[in-house]
Amino acid sequence: MPLTTANFSAEVEAANKVGDPAADALVSDLIDNREVDGVNDLFRTINKLGPDQDLSQLPERLADFLREAQAPPPDWSEADVKAAEGFFDHHHGEASMLQGTAGLIGTYLSPTGAYTLRSTGRLGGVEGPGRRLSQSSRLFLGMGKRDAMRNGTLAATVTKVRMVHASVRQLHKKSGQWDYAKWGEPVSQKYTTGAVCVFSTQILQGMKNLGLHVSKDDQHGFMCAWHYVNHYLGTPEKWLLPKNADEVERIWNQERDKEWKKTDDGLYMTKKAIEFYRDLLKPGASDAYIAITRVALTDKYADMAGIPKSPIDFAAKGVAAGHSLLSNTAGGLLGGSAKQAVGVNPYKEAIGVASKAFNEIENYAITHGQDDQPQMHQELGDNR
Repeated sequence: MPLTTANFSAEVEAANKVGDPAADALVSDLIDNREVDGVNDLFRTINKLGPDQDLSQLPERLADFLREAQAPPPDWSEADVKAAEGFFDHHHGEASMLQGTAGLIGTYLSPTGAYTLRSTGRLGGVEGPGRRLSQSSRLFLGMGKRDAMRNGTLAATVTKVRMVHASVRQLHKKSGQWDYAKWGEPVSQKYTTGAVCVFSTQILQGMKNLGLHVSKDDQHGFMCAWHYVNHYLGTPEKWLLPKNADEVERIWNQERDKEWKKTDDGLYMTKKAIEFYRDLLKPGASDAYIAITRVALTDKYADMAGIPKSPIDFAAKGVAAGHSLLSNTAGGLLGGSAKQAVGVNPYKEAIGVASKAFNEIENYAITHGQDDQPQMHQELGDNR
């Protein structure tokens, strides 16, 4: 059965020592035979998992792996799909934006996660934020597409991410430099579960912090979607997060301060992400972006991550002043089309500005020299 508040602490410590045996064995063999680049090219032809997908051009051991990987979560139903689609019908834009900001930066608050990303050069170095965002955007946007959980397209994307995780584990293992006693398994099942918490219940909390109302049914739908993703990332049933949004929130509130810490690696990763945002956006838009991320995470965790304070400081300036500044920012970004609405919570307008900016960033990250397909690594880069 999935994790609960009662067993979570003990189970995640065991999960910290476990990777993904089936994916690890396959990817280790692909690396040893220098087949990774060729398989990455073949990945572009795999658009879904299911009986209609032609796997005949793949190496047989990879095709067998994908056939086994296509099975849905053991407790999955059409009601779960409908619940997930209901959430995205109402909140896809805001949720995707927050996953690409507060979510990605939240993963840097995991010391193991930040160290892993930074030491995996292409994800942690100068090109890291754009590359990671482009590949993550494919997942976030794909989650909200109608029928993606029925036709196997989301399953295919997540399974590719699963194999990327396996490549990181295997390359660290083959390097002989990973400190298993200190860090546990690279991209362990504990890390995967923690990341799912960040991208699910932490995002719901961020939406609440920003004054966005999400119904109980939609909260449940979002957790159903991430339960589905959690499964296709290769997580055994006993370590899957439940579909119950209240239970996952209790788990996360219980564990977050044990897991999130301020570290040099986390500060470095956040700094690179902020630089990436600022380079792509006008000053007003990037200020809105940073302000929204701070409010979503709260000052406690934003300070821990090293997110700078924005001129749009709602708490210090008050609602009216903050709203006025944001309206001017929105007007500058959107060519003067934004208008100040009397009595509107400034977060709502800031979310609109930040969401439009995020759409620009996603488009840039996917189309300008970045590969939106999850890609395995043949070798470890190191930009430390």
